[in-house]
Amino acid sequence: MTDRQSAADPQPAADLHRALRDRGATLAVAESLTGGLLSATLVDVPGASATYRGGVVAYATELKAALLGVDEGLLAVQGPVHPVVARQMAEGVRKLLGADYGLATTGVAGPEEQDGRPVGTVHLGWAGPDGVGTESLHLSGTRETIRQDTVRAALHLMLDRVAR
Repeated sequence: MTDRQSAADPQPAADLHRALRDRGATLAVAESLTGGLLSATLVDVPGASATYRGGVVAYATELKAALLGVDEGLLAVQGPVHPVVARQMAEGVRKLLGADYGLATTGVAGPEEQDGRPVGTVHLGWAGPDGVGTESLHLSGTRETIRQDTVRAALHLMLDRVAR
């Protein structure tokens, strides 16, 4: 099995789509460190268009503010790898794409630290009808492994939120 195949394990994504369908809900994602890998994993599931609204890959810091409404002052002080940035990204993409739920990823995949944040620092943000929140992770491994593990964690986090 290749690294790409292991990243695209369809089960968590399929389970999330099923939970969203059961609620009559939709999802949008905002990605930074995963660079589209989360969206690709979601759309690998047949029938994804019933629940997946779309995604924004805001890799450049200024796009997080311009497209997703992340506070520019926060970005200037904390940088893009911060739990509040992840939460604001999720809120922003939810609003921008008209989804019931928003899910966001930001962090440092490596190979070097960013703004004093070590490789493997990851923040996931979520927003939905039941509120907003974040989850912070400290992952290890190669750049690709960190990105893949972030996708898996994001899918499980959102599934937990939607299935409540």
